[in-house]
Amino acid sequence: LPLRLRRRAADGVSGWARQAERVTRRPWRSALLAAGLLAVLAAPAATLTLGQLDAGDDPPGSATRTSFDLLAEGFGPGVNGPLNVVAAVDQQAAGTADPRLVELTRELAAAPGVASVAPVRLADGGRVATASVQPDTGPSDPATAALVADLRDVRVDGVQVHVGGATATRADLADRVRDRMPWVIAVVVGLSTVLLYVAFRAPVVAVKAAVMNLVSIGAAYGVLTAVFSWGWGVELTGLSGPVPVESYVPMMLFALLFGLSMDYEVFLLSAVQEAWRATGDNRVAVRDGLAGTGRVITSAALIMVTVFAGFVLHTDPVIKMFGLGMAVAVAVDATVVRGLLVPATMALLGRANWWHPGRRRRPAPEPDKAQALAGLSSNSQPPVV
Repeated sequence: LPLRLRRRAADGVSGWARQAERVTRRPWRSALLAAGLLAVLAAPAATLTLGQLDAGDDPPGSATRTSFDLLAEGFGPGVNGPLNVVAAVDQQAAGTADPRLVELTRELAAAPGVASVAPVRLADGGRVATASVQPDTGPSDPATAALVADLRDVRVDGVQVHVGGATATRADLADRVRDRMPWVIAVVVGLSTVLLYVAFRAPVVAVKAAVMNLVSIGAAYGVLTAVFSWGWGVELTGLSGPVPVESYVPMMLFALLFGLSMDYEVFLLSAVQEAWRATGDNRVAVRDGLAGTGRVITSAALIMVTVFAGFVLHTDPVIKMFGLGMAVAVAVDATVVRGLLVPATMALLGRANWWHPGRRRRPAPEPDKAQALAGLSSNSQPPVV
């Protein structure tokens, strides 16, 4: 049986049609309002730093958090993240009293941030020496990552020093992600722009769509930074205080969110382009496209926001980050970006949206489509599910 969601307005015009009319009538006001709100949300992302989590960031009372705290209290925070130093000796060492290994131990212990150095052990017939270094700080502390770099700079004649272990590996991962992230974003945005150009044959629309997809992702990064790095309301997520943003989370969020944003963008632009081909009026096309797709986009976004917000209830801080970041990005994308910024900028650009090199004129409107689209924003049939 049909479920009537709400009564239509007396004039038969849907709420999204009225919203589209307001945006296209005063596009500058809508664009500035949306840009200001998005700038506030994305501003904290300027201080986003990638790090690594440890068991000390788990919710209080969990078994992993309790064991981590007990070990740190009894033996120092660095006991939870020792660094494995492996030294390749150019000439076989007769024993641990070899002057080169004694000098190595002295240099390791003298590095700032080292709490202790375990006795050196030999392997491979005296050509490899290993030692465990305990930092003064915990695995997730930025000072520990800095110590990894300092230990790798230790120089002893006849010895080549390497630093490994779980803590050092995750620090390396953070550095690698930080270096590759701009290239990932550039490649994805570039390829998406090309595909959008092929789909719509409008370079301005293609470039604008790719840029708009980045806006909601920037807002998600800003909220992640404010909540997890700055600690604004982090207790509401079940954590006891600020935690680092795991190094791989922003990159994976970018890949997931860019795809979701592209779905909404293509859906909206397809409706706008169809109306443009039928009417030849850019403002009417934007208004009809937003009115015709607003309810579907909002409904789909509401479902995803509800699902993603449920991830915040998980005990793992990384799952919380994914849930909050995706929920914020989808909500912002489906409301502020698609409901205000995109239609406002398209209304301001006018016919430039559909400019194409070498295109002299727009195809003549199609009467059947024009008649169908004329009632798109004012369909008299009540909505049913």
